Amino acid sequence: MVIREIVTGKERIRFIKLPWRIYRNHTHWVPPLIFERKNFLNRLKNPFFDHAEVKLFMARDGGGRDQGRIAAIIDRNYISIHGEQTGFFGLFECEDDRRISQCLFDQAAQFLRSRGMRTMRGPVNMSVNHDCGLLVEGFAIPPVFMMPYNPPYYERLVLDYGFTKTMDLYAYYGEHQHGPIPRRIERGAKRCREKYKFTVRSLNMKGFDAEIKKIHDVYTAAWENNWGAVPMTEKEFSHLAQDLKLIINPELCLMAEVGSEVAGFSLAVPDFNQVLGRLNGRLLPFGLFTLPWHKKKIDCMRMIAMGVKKEFRHMGIDNYFYYEYYKRGPANGYTGCEMSWVLENNSAMNRVLEKIGYTRYKTYRLYDFNLL
Repeated sequence: MVIREIVTGKERIRFIKLPWRIYRNHTHWVPPLIFERKNFLNRLKNPFFDHAEVKLFMARDGGGRDQGRIAAIIDRNYISIHGEQTGFFGLFECEDDRRISQCLFDQAAQFLRSRGMRTMRGPVNMSVNHDCGLLVEGFAIPPVFMMPYNPPYYERLVLDYGFTKTMDLYAYYGEHQHGPIPRRIERGAKRCREKYKFTVRSLNMKGFDAEIKKIHDVYTAAWENNWGAVPMTEKEFSHLAQDLKLIINPELCLMAEVGSEVAGFSLAVPDFNQVLGRLNGRLLPFGLFTLPWHKKKIDCMRMIAMGVKKEFRHMGIDNYFYYEYYKRGPANGYTGCEMSWVLENNSAMNRVLEKIGYTRYKTYRLYDFNLL
C-alpha cells in the first residue's frame, strides 16, 4: 500500500470520485455534485483556503486501486480565536480495513505534528461551518442537505486508532403538517411579538448582497461564544450564500428586526438531497432538464442556522421563528423539517426542540486524538 499526496488535477478527481466505490452498496448515501466538489477543493475558488493549509492524501494498493482518502487541515483562524494548537482531519473515506485507516490517520497526524499541532480533531470537512461529525446513530435514514453520511464501521476504525469522543452533534426531526399550529407555540410567539414589537420578514432577493451582509453581522455576533465556533469571513459567507442562492426559498429565510436593526435570522433550505440522489453527481446531460421537476417533489426542509444577537435574546425571537416555520413549511410543500445540528451541551436549544415536538433521530460525533 502507498499513501500519496494529491497534487494534480487528475489526482484530485480520483480523490473526489472514491466515495462512489466505497458506497456502492449503501442505498442511503447521496452522491454530491462533482463540479461542486471540484470548486470546494479549488484553492483559487474556495475562500476557506485564504486562512487554511490543507493536504489531501490517498491510499492505493500495489495495483494502483484507490482504497481510502483523508484531508489534514490547519485553520489559522481557529488557532487564533481559540488559542489552541488543534488541527483537523476530514473528507475521510476508507474501505473496511484497519490497516488502511491507520496509515491514513498516521499521514494526517504526521503533517499536523510537523506544523506544531497538539491535537487532531475530526471528522471536519473542512471546518465546523461545513459538514462535520461522524454519524454514529441514525443510519437507516438518508442524510438531508449539507449533512454527512458514513458506513457504521467508520466508528470502529476511528476508535481503533485511539481517538476519543469530544462532542456530539444532534439532528432533530419534526412534522409540519397542514392544520392547526400547536396552541402553545402560537400563543407564546404572538405574545412575545406583541410585547417586544419586533417584526419578522422574508429575505429580499432583489437586495440579496445587502441582505447577506446584514445576516453575516448577526451570524458573527450570535455564534461567537459557541463551542468550536470559527466565524466565517465576509468573503466565505458571501461565497456560501452565492452557492445557496440557487436553491434558497426566500420564504424560509427569516429576518427579525427591532426598529431598523436586524436582531436575528433563521435559514431553512429545501432538502436538496432528495434531488441529488437522482443525479448521481452530474447535472449534465439530463439532470439540468429534470431539475425543476424534481425540485417540486421535495417535501422536507432543513433548518441550517438560527441566531439572535445577545441583547435581543430575551424577546422570544427564536420562538417566533419556530412559529413561522410551522406556517410556512406546509404552505410551501414541506411537511418535514430537520433541525441540525445542535451541540449536545446546548441544553436550552435541545430542551426547546423536544418541547415543541421534535425528535432527536441522528447523532454525529467529533473525536480528538492527542498528537503529543
